[in-house]
Amino acid sequence: MTKLSGKTALVTGASRGLGRASALALARMGAQVLVHYSNGVKEAEAVVAEIRKAGGRADTVAADLSAPDGAHKLAKQVRAVVGDRLDILVANAGTSKSATIEETTVEDFDRLFAVNVRAPFFLVQQLLPIMCKDSSIVLLSSLGAHAAVGTLSAYAATKGAIDTLVKHFAAALGERGIRVNAVAPGVVATDMSAFAKTDAGRDYALSIQALKRSAEPDDIGGVVAFLASDDAHWISGDTIRVDGGSKL
Repeated sequence: MTKLSGKTALVTGASRGLGRASALALARMGAQVLVHYSNGVKEAEAVVAEIRKAGGRADTVAADLSAPDGAHKLAKQVRAVVGDRLDILVANAGTSKSATIEETTVEDFDRLFAVNVRAPFFLVQQLLPIMCKDSSIVLLSSLGAHAAVGTLSAYAATKGAIDTLVKHFAAALGERGIRVNAVAPGVVATDMSAFAKTDAGRDYALSIQALKRSAEPDDIGGVVAFLASDDAHWISGDTIRVDGGSKL
């Protein structure tokens, strides 16, 4: 598929999980992909190697998005690689913390908002100068923003903030021809949702889903690539639930 041929894309947190699946899906559609990582250099390099082996173009970029200037440093690296044109931004990098209200610390709360909300906001800000007409921004929301799931209140609050940012970004950037959307996965078997790999976790996920199978990262990555493509040219300001019909 060549729907994204000639396009450049950045996927944050792309060394594993949903970010990896999104990077591979975008590459399969012809995009040149920048694979961002924070700590997993070997995993990120493996993603790049897989893309290149299939005939695609990819490079790694690294930044700690929990740092106040993390988004700024990453944007600088991106501009050094792609120059003055970035067509697709997938702000996937995130962190999670399962804790009751009583157990949640100020440090936990601040880190969640730093990575999940502050970093995407300032990454959009810093990359806007090189995003042109028909560019697409995809943020990562969550089922937790729409329904109570486990002891994830602080994490869920960050994803509720993402849903709000999507609407404001889409309204502000629409005149430039830039689309902004989010995907909201349900329970997916990734390192960030390790409990989903246990029998109890799988049973819980299946109990809240209409579709009775475990979700895989590729189930999400394909939807991210769709939103980045011209097939979704009339979708903006939306959060697309990709959760197997969870909590209906």
